[in-house]
Amino acid sequence: MANFKVAVVTILGLLAFVAQIATTQNSVADIVTADFFNQIINQAAADCVGKSFYTRQAFLDALASYTDFATTGSVDDNKREIVAFFAHVTHETGHFCYIEEINKDTYCDGSRTDYPCNPAKQYYGRGPLQLTWNYNYGAAGNAIGFDGLNSPETVASDPMIAFKTSLWFWMNNVHSVISQGFGATTRAINGAVECDGKSPDTVRARVNYYTDYCTQFNVAPGDNLYC
Repeated sequence: MANFKVAVVTILGLLAFVAQIATTQNSVADIVTADFFNQIINQAAADCVGKSFYTRQAFLDALASYTDFATTGSVDDNKREIVAFFAHVTHETGHFCYIEEINKDTYCDGSRTDYPCNPAKQYYGRGPLQLTWNYNYGAAGNAIGFDGLNSPETVASDPMIAFKTSLWFWMNNVHSVISQGFGATTRAINGAVECDGKSPDTVRARVNYYTDYCTQFNVAPGDNLYC
């Protein structure tokens, strides 16, 4: 009887987990519609490599591993998180045009001995949020299940892994500050380069995407838009 009870509890737990994933995908998918995704990517030039790489389905498939994305707040809070994510993605990739950073560099932080660089590899920006630096590739690879240090190019060749790295970065660095306003998300992503007057035009461009998408989803953008 005890074994039977354990089996029932295990099955119920698995069913609850599957239901949670389905609810997350459905709720986010209801907002990130094909029309919304396509109106972003359709603004990229026809010869952009990202147009045949990034897909809404790859985003939704990656989302299954991040069930707390845009599900832990109110309806409006969740909308703002989705909007913020896609505003930054739009800016980082040029409307899903770019898979890799234009101005490539090695981006190896030698002080991070926990994630030693492969001297034959470069850790420049790749994917929807342009994952950068050896320590991010190493940690993302460990979490997702690919060799980020020795095969960073995987992020630019596998659309689902590309979206997973962006969601991994978001949930580990941005999700916790979303309630502080859009400006806090910019600071979490690229604050050292853009915030505190370093690149006001770039910050403004991010804000413009964010407020535009907020208008589309009929949600107030909130305060503290700049950083």
